[in-house]
Amino acid sequence: MPEPRSLPLPPPLVVAASLAGLEGLLVLGYGVLEAASVHADRVAMGVTSAVFFVLLGGALVACAWLVTHGTAGARSPVIVVQVMVLGLAWDVRSSTWVAVGLAVVAAVVLVGLLHPASIAALAGDRPGERAGDRDHAP
Repeated sequence: MPEPRSLPLPPPLVVAASLAGLEGLLVLGYGVLEAASVHADRVAMGVTSAVFFVLLGGALVACAWLVTHGTAGARSPVIVVQVMVLGLAWDVRSSTWVAVGLAVVAAVVLVGLLHPASIAALAGDRPGERAGDRDHAP
């Protein structure tokens, strides 16, 4: 279990984790809707799609929560999902507003997670402290 944070989270990390959590909730909701609309002629496809989206949404929510609690390893799955969302935005580019919305949210999350302050916060660095300095402290 992650230890409680002693320093406040940087705003880019908070925004990125919040948007990723919201994405996860939307994907989770889509998975539930997919499960509710399974038809007898396509049971296997409907069930596997629903399970996939529920697991993906749940994992994204969990990773967003873990990132806000200082777990650096949870950042990678969120980044992978954002790269997939950018690909999805390109695929639905015929629906301009949907594509732009997906791309903007994915870009904001990526920038927020890869911001130097976010990286330092997840690495446990204090402002003005380098990672190597911690190892040689008296």
